[in-house]
Amino acid sequence: MKKLSIVIPVYNEKDTLEEILKRVEAVRLPLEKEIILVDDGSKDGTRDILKKLTERYQVVFHEHNRGKGAAVRTGFAAMLTWNTTRRNTQNF
Repeated sequence: MKKLSIVIPVYNEKDTLEEILKRVEAVRLPLEKEIILVDDGSKDGTRDILKKLTERYQVVFHEHNRGKGAAVRTGFAAMLTWNTTRRNTQNF
């Protein structure tokens, strides 16, 4: 089965993370989805939420904020496939 990698850069998304993941999971495709969440140094409790999700999703942590571009590049480096899409969490 083909696989789609979805990289989601995350920064201080404590209040929106659950909804973002629900919407991504709700999209039905004839592909297996690999969801990679990259926390870019969140300070609002997002990191604690993400730590609980490491068995379901691939989660990568930046120790300090390096910017969205760095988070996207980190996610691309972590993905296992080349079929990709990028979503800005602000646009969900």
